[in-house]
Amino acid sequence: MNSARIRDNLLAVRERIAAAARRSGRDPSAVTLVAVTKKRPVEQVRALIEAGAADLGENYPQELWEKVEALADAPPARWHLIGHLQGNKAKRTFPLVRMIHAVDSLKLLRTLDEMAADAPNPPEVCLQVNTSAEEAKHGWKDASIIDDAGAIAEISRIRVVGLMTMAGWGTDAETARPSFVRLRAIRDALRRQTGLALPHLSMGMSNDFEAAVEEGATLVRVGSALFDGVEP
Repeated sequence: MNSARIRDNLLAVRERIAAAARRSGRDPSAVTLVAVTKKRPVEQVRALIEAGAADLGENYPQELWEKVEALADAPPARWHLIGHLQGNKAKRTFPLVRMIHAVDSLKLLRTLDEMAADAPNPPEVCLQVNTSAEEAKHGWKDASIIDDAGAIAEISRIRVVGLMTMAGWGTDAETARPSFVRLRAIRDALRRQTGLALPHLSMGMSNDFEAAVEEGATLVRVGSALFDGVEP
């Protein structure tokens, strides 16, 4: 395993985030890098943490459970669940994560809100919006989330802090940009309807995160760029 390569990749990604933020007149500190560790062995994740990654994202609850346990002796990290969460996996996942990015239905949001009643430090959540309108993707359609604004505003025990999206399959930075612009517009509309601050936009991955930052991302979910040149 090449720990030095992981460290160099992390530095390079952070520099690209900072440059994109400055291009759009933003403070680079307003953007959090969520290092995606899906399918990566524990020792590579440990090297990433030791290189300074503080926020880690997993797509699958079971993999998150295993890695949290295996890395209990590593420097502290904030875990994010960035993939689909089934209701039957929510209870075990809930206390392990700082944020759940892909809350994709009112039913799941209400389930998490009920769970938060008995949790001393419940995670924050982002609501997933399917801005690419692809049938295979989870999440609210952009119009339907506005229709649910009243119900979302009634959620009181878990903090809804923003929106999340994934650009369409096969897009690059520029062809993905309309999805990011759309999410920002939906967030602004939902703010007006709910009165929620919704400070976060979780958008952008390895192939398009710079465009996402330019369009207002506060959380970028980057995986493959951090492990470039490192054997799985």
